Amino acid sequence: MNPQLKRYYIFLGASLVFSIGLQIGLGYLGVPWYISIGAVMAIFILLPMIMRRRQMSNTGNYGGDSGTGSGGFFGMGSQGGSGGVRYVCLVCNNKHKGGTCPRCGSKMQRADF
Repeated sequence: MNPQLKRYYIFLGASLVFSIGLQIGLGYLGVPWYISIGAVMAIFILLPMIMRRRQMSNTGNYGGDSGTGSGGFFGMGSQGGSGGVRYVCLVCNNKHKGGTCPRCGSKMQRADF
């Protein structure tokens, strides 16, 4: 199992145990049940979101101040002057910019990133 995933599951279980303990503790203090459930739900939802955001900003995949200069879709914003999408003709295997193949005129093509 991935160590980061294992750490995330441990954190999720710990936050569940903490949330249940908080709900029981607030019940003993006389706080109404709907307020304690709201607090538990907020903790159980917000803490993993905060943890995920911090982890993603540390690894540079969230678009934060990672200094990589990339962003966009899965961090592939700038690929070093690749010039966009190129296509490969399925008939003659020629690489070209789009439309029909300039070598054989076929419209059968696949994208080559």
